[in-house]
Amino acid sequence: MAKLSLINREKKRAALVKKYSAKRDALNKIVKDQSVSEAERYEARLKLQALPRNANPTRQRNRCELTGRPRGTFRLFGLARNKIREIAMRGEIPGITKASW
Repeated sequence: MAKLSLINREKKRAALVKKYSAKRDALNKIVKDQSVSEAERYEARLKLQALPRNANPTRQRNRCELTGRPRGTFRLFGLARNKIREIAMRGEIPGITKASW
């Protein structure tokens, strides 16, 4: 089980990303638009840099929903590899079987 503080930190980051996503998208659109004047694009870059650091989606980390483990997390299930194995062995995930060849 991951430390509760780290799990809560990720939840705060997710909330910040959601809060600033529209503003970030609008500013990025201005920055990438070549038809806008250079001064306006520069202002948009400065505003983008002024946003909170944790509002950037690249700072988020995928974590297991059950344990909070940061590594070996499958996006499809939102679980770590070892929890997927445990749950699949109990037959609680439909369509997942143990490989044999």
